[in-house]
Amino acid sequence: MRTGIYLAVTAKRNRRRTASDLSRQLSSATGTTVSRQIVYRRLRHIGLYVRRPFRCVPLTATHCHLLLTWSREHALWTPQQWSCVMFFDESRFSLQSDSCWTLIWRAPGTRYHQANTIERHRYGGAGWLVWGGIILGSRTDLHVQSVTMTRHIYEDVILEQHVRLFRGSMGADFLFMDANARPHLANIVDECLQSEDITRIDWPAYSLDLNTIEHVWDKLGR
Repeated sequence: MRTGIYLAVTAKRNRRRTASDLSRQLSSATGTTVSRQIVYRRLRHIGLYVRRPFRCVPLTATHCHLLLTWSREHALWTPQQWSCVMFFDESRFSLQSDSCWTLIWRAPGTRYHQANTIERHRYGGAGWLVWGGIILGSRTDLHVQSVTMTRHIYEDVILEQHVRLFRGSMGADFLFMDANARPHLANIVDECLQSEDITRIDWPAYSLDLNTIEHVWDKLGR
């Protein structure tokens, strides 16, 4: 009984400790030697399981305030208004795991608790960049590239070959929502949007869940 309590307290204090680490720490602190399998069994018995941590974008109080303000301003938009918005984004599909094999001890129903999350918004390693846009009843073709998106590529390939065509077919009601990435905010991009009379929706930084296409990328397993 005491062994189980000690393991539970230790695992909750540092959820990234492996079963081998917990076994060694238990032996050092109490003189009791148990195997990794017993550690797993004892922790499962009290409701702690090995799971991947939930990854989220780091948000400050300012980010949260701006996000709430934007949401309230658009809460009463009608389906007709949203049907004129095209959601654009590029997503990076990594060719390697972004978790670095990080696992934690977690109880059922606590996935989004702060202790079980890792804040991160940058990922390294090799990967492919996939760009696309969706609007109610339609979508763009996917654009795939292995190089980093730059302001020149964004203007020449994305805006000129895709966004401009949808603006022409939908008229002045067309609204454009991109990903707030640095290349999207360049001066030449603003000039291109102005010259094509394309209205872009301003939205808070680090509020990826507001852009519908972000949920599409998640379903595709980026």
